[in-house]
Amino acid sequence: MTVPGPRMTPCMRWLLRAGPADYMLALSVAGASLPVVGKSLEPLGGLTAMGVWGARLAPQALSTMTKDWLTPGINDVRRRDRETTNEATLAALRGVVSAADLDAEWPTAEKTPPIWDALRQRRYLYRRGVHYGDSPAQVLDVWRRKDLPAQPAPVLIFVPGGAWVHGRSMGQGSALMSRLAEQGWVCLAIDYRVAPHHRWPRHLTDVKTAIAWARANVDKFGGDRNFVAIAGCSAGGHLSALAGLTADDAAHRAELPEGADSSVDAVVGLYGRYDWEDRSTPERVRFVDFLERVVVKRKIDRHPEVFRDASPIARVHRNAPPFLVIHGSKDTVIPVEQARGFVERLKAVSHSTVGYLELPGAGHGYDLIDGERAGAAAHATSLFLNQVYRTKTQIGAKEVI
Repeated sequence: MTVPGPRMTPCMRWLLRAGPADYMLALSVAGASLPVVGKSLEPLGGLTAMGVWGARLAPQALSTMTKDWLTPGINDVRRRDRETTNEATLAALRGVVSAADLDAEWPTAEKTPPIWDALRQRRYLYRRGVHYGDSPAQVLDVWRRKDLPAQPAPVLIFVPGGAWVHGRSMGQGSALMSRLAEQGWVCLAIDYRVAPHHRWPRHLTDVKTAIAWARANVDKFGGDRNFVAIAGCSAGGHLSALAGLTADDAAHRAELPEGADSSVDAVVGLYGRYDWEDRSTPERVRFVDFLERVVVKRKIDRHPEVFRDASPIARVHRNAPPFLVIHGSKDTVIPVEQARGFVERLKAVSHSTVGYLELPGAGHGYDLIDGERAGAAAHATSLFLNQVYRTKTQIGAKEVI
């Protein structure tokens, strides 16, 4: 007769499996929970989590960069990629926006990195630090022209990236929001709560809260509450896509006011991650491991429904809003196959317009460091969103008549 040994508690199992990165994350979370000084220590958790993410990315990124540098004729390839940006953009939008818009004069390419312009000047930053929720992190900046026309303007909510551990819009989205603000849009650049201190799905809850706030309050800043689009880059692209596809999902409405509207009229995903389940490649295995350790803090084998529900590619349905997906062909952080698979699924299921722009030679975060490609993507996005807005306005006018 065998005598059963003591049962291993979850804490003991974690202690046996945890590595140095897990201990660092746990210490940062514990530090942030301390009274008085905890709030000041919270950013350390984000930095630690970014370090964990970077450590997983670095070997593959360095290998790819080295291979790229050593490729014969790589400079000629890069030049051809850059020269075909406008051509690729026009081809991607053909049949998605009107021919007249495509024939219009193309904006002059900017050479300055957008991140530099964003930090140095914000011509269209109208109001900073507007609260859209009760948490100190739930704030947004309003971008718009000071001479906005009297009629309500279409609205874009911009969701920044940051690997789900950084959720501040500072410096992100400036090329896109400047372009739209110049055309008379009201843009709302939001901040949101992040891991490791706020476990998934707090990120998505905040994005939906911001949408509901805009639907109820954006008229105070000249915006049209009846037309709210959303766009985001990287992790923000994932959150934007998921918010657009789950407007009626009761699981994420717990913190919203009763009767709040968290639907959007269009979605733009910029180099986003659209699949949280797939572990078919080493890169995707590393990504899911990062989610398990830092963002979700649950194992996919034990809670597969959490990862599936968080995957935009698994949430596509026929009533999805119009989508524009933009991705760089040489993205080493989120491989372009993520975008291709998501767009293929959208086109197969959705009854709405689906556009896809693959920028030749562009990498991750091109809209921060590459003025030319950022300008092309911003122009493409403005053409797409204005087309969707005109179409909805025309349909609404016919219904009134």
